Amino acid sequence: MVDMDTGDFTPPPRLDCAKVAIFLDFDGTLVDIAPTPDAVKVPADIGDMLTRLEAACNGALAIVSGRSLSELEQFLDGFDGLMVGSHGSEARGMAPPMDAIPAGLADAQSEIRAYADDNGLLYEHKTHGGAVHFRTRPEAGPAARAFMDDLTRRYTGFAVQPAKMAFELRPDGFSKDGALALLSQLPQFAGRAPVYLGDDSTDEPALLWAQAHDGYGIKIGDGASGASHHLDTPEDVLAWLRAGLETKA
Repeated sequence: MVDMDTGDFTPPPRLDCAKVAIFLDFDGTLVDIAPTPDAVKVPADIGDMLTRLEAACNGALAIVSGRSLSELEQFLDGFDGLMVGSHGSEARGMAPPMDAIPAGLADAQSEIRAYADDNGLLYEHKTHGGAVHFRTRPEAGPAARAFMDDLTRRYTGFAVQPAKMAFELRPDGFSKDGALALLSQLPQFAGRAPVYLGDDSTDEPALLWAQAHDGYGIKIGDGASGASHHLDTPEDVLAWLRAGLETKA
């Protein structure tokens, strides 16, 4: 693990669209983390930029996020390419990863919403789960984790996913590295080095997966990571991607 707070990291090489497959997280990677999930600010030209980048990579580009697919489609309006949402359990542009939604989903979501309301926390609805955010009350984190752990004991088929100042209930058996494994079986990704960009603990398995398959991972922002490379901010990510487009042109 590399501690990015110490400055002990390597900047990524220049993006070579002819050789790599690009996998991009959304929050904290393409856009800055916002106080609430619906308050993110998306650059006006990001849909066009992603479309051009996808074309430059001959289709070998995908968004891989913990967000619900419907939210990704809304925020990235203008980009019609591959998207994987809900930590790998739903997708656009490929076969649905999940065969059936685990039983009890609606009841579990109702419990998470009620817990958040009762404790002054923020509930985030997910297609296949739900999250409780404690950014405004950091001291509530341990109790929120205990509550979510209890849900997994009462509702089978789910797991707790830690995130930045949040805990999420997600379908068990799905993850971002699993999403990369499925995406890499598509023909447009064949023979290309996987490159994954992500910012938090939910991204670490995917960062390491890319590196284990002859590619590289790029950690965004502060914190320890097993990624081989680093960029400071989403603005740096967009600049790196645009530089790759200029090189292709």
